[in-house]
Amino acid sequence: MLSLISDHPMLCALALIFIDIAVWRLFSANPGNWKLIARLVIFAVFSMVLFNDGMNPMLVAPYADNTALHMAATALQIGWWLFAARTLTVLLGALMMQRVGHTGRLLQDLMGAVIFLIAIIAAMAYVLDLPVKGVLATSGAVAIIVGLALQSTLSDVFSGIVLNTTKPYQLDDWISIDGTEGRVTDIDWRATRLQTAQGSMAVIPNSLAAKAKIINFSRPADMFGLAVSLQVSPHARPQTVIEALERAMQGCRPLLAKPAPSVAFKTSASGGVEYEISGFVPSMPLKREVRNQLYDLAFRHLQAAGVGLLSATESSAPPAMSGARALLERSSIFSTLRLEEKDTFSQNMTLHSYRAGEMILPAEEVSDHLFIVETGVVSVMLSKGGHKFEAGRMGPGEVIGEAGILSDEATLADFSAKTFCTLYRIEKEYLKPCLDARHDISEAMTALLDFRIHTAQVLTQEAPVVPVKKGFLQWLRHRGL
Repeated sequence: MLSLISDHPMLCALALIFIDIAVWRLFSANPGNWKLIARLVIFAVFSMVLFNDGMNPMLVAPYADNTALHMAATALQIGWWLFAARTLTVLLGALMMQRVGHTGRLLQDLMGAVIFLIAIIAAMAYVLDLPVKGVLATSGAVAIIVGLALQSTLSDVFSGIVLNTTKPYQLDDWISIDGTEGRVTDIDWRATRLQTAQGSMAVIPNSLAAKAKIINFSRPADMFGLAVSLQVSPHARPQTVIEALERAMQGCRPLLAKPAPSVAFKTSASGGVEYEISGFVPSMPLKREVRNQLYDLAFRHLQAAGVGLLSATESSAPPAMSGARALLERSSIFSTLRLEEKDTFSQNMTLHSYRAGEMILPAEEVSDHLFIVETGVVSVMLSKGGHKFEAGRMGPGEVIGEAGILSDEATLADFSAKTFCTLYRIEKEYLKPCLDARHDISEAMTALLDFRIHTAQVLTQEAPVVPVKKGFLQWLRHRGL
């Protein structure tokens, strides 16, 4: 092997270059540091072959009397400088990747370009014995011309370096740049790419991003803010509105308890008064769902408090009606009753109030009446493995106790007042003939019961126990061997 290297050094050096390319290209799909180690070993052997044959990259190529050998030696010595630049770039890139990750890609590329530029100048000075000062002067003039021609592009490049260094955002962050909101999918030399909520791609030049106002919704990573604004009548008492909106917040389970959600007055005008509900959710995908849920809860609780949203205010004053009658109008189950049926129905509803924490309907009890929530928030507790947990929250217009009415079955959950609540009670002896006569109401209530039973079964289902594998290797691990 050593005799082959000494007899044919140029062929061996050329073969090492091809081996390095093959190792780096053909096995690029396999991650790990072994490729970097292989490149360092190949470069060391390549250097040893060149220096051993007198082809010192710091000197002019030998074999001046043989044109073919001289050109081959010159090419190999220039290749040594480029090989060294590439090896150093890969080594520094691997070290930077461990520290800054993929966000430092632009900085790595710039560093690699500088290293290759130095290697080319060094090869021209040492191997080709060219006057470097003249080359630098010429390249400086060319750089000025190119810089003026590519001023905008260079601005994007250096702005990209600044963004990658300061890291106001990174891949997969949800951000807003100058009003354009989306998820960061790529940061390259020229631009930052965002995938918007509508699924389109927004390309923002780095120079614009570096100067614009940037809002990063993904930091901190476990908390994402949201806000819902509502306009109500200027004649509504502020305290009534605020209390109704606070109940709406308490009825929205996905909102984080810390930082606590809040209600605030925003603006007042002759046309209406604007209030804002603000809070936080644990993940970005929940924002849209929770905003919709919060708006629906706010609408229902305001309606239960006798306050209508400005957009929903009727031009003519609605006819005065009792609380029970108004509740039937808002109920999704009983709203299909005819006017005279609603009047009769409301006369057979009795109002009950519960303090916060008071039990409304315990689990395993067969209810002989139906509750309709008028105001407040009701907490639904299920039991799993001997421990109770909150499975949901109910608000105005929702019903409790349908299992006892329809099938004489016990309720599966505890229903208790989370806030001060008022509920209307309808006795089974009055409600049962109505259900027999109105199949649409009976079917709606049956569908609700089926949905709740299915949900309770899913939430209380025990996770399957994975059998523990027993064997010699598991015994060794258990023993710590």
